[in-house]
Amino acid sequence: MDSHSTDILPGTLDLLILKAVSLKRLHGYGVLLHIQQISQRVLNVPQGSLYPALNRLEHQGLIASTWGESENKRRAKYYTLTVAGRRRLKQETAGWERLVSGMTAIGRRHLKTETENWQQMVDVLSRVLDQSTR
Repeated sequence: MDSHSTDILPGTLDLLILKAVSLKRLHGYGVLLHIQQISQRVLNVPQGSLYPALNRLEHQGLIASTWGESENKRRAKYYTLTVAGRRRLKQETAGWERLVSGMTAIGRRHLKTETENWQQMVDVLSRVLDQSTR
């Protein structure tokens, strides 16, 4: 991880994955790249965390997978959002927005020295979530 990237906050990986696959059909590594791209390379998603999360979300029925061929002509598992996943994404996004609002208010009033790092993470995650409204 370089000095300009940030590890994701605990509990946000599922939300980021759901968001990524809501935008288009992606293979596993494509999900990782899409999150990095939308976050302008600020968020660091370790592959060792990504694949277990994809399996968990699929097992929960929030994403579905099919096998296909990747851009480099290799076999890859592609993920899409299910109806249940779309509902969960909506719920999680609303919860995230409430959390961001509350933490921003606290940051402005009481944590001025920590606000810059927190605000950077909030801005990045908000940009990722805003991609669905465009």
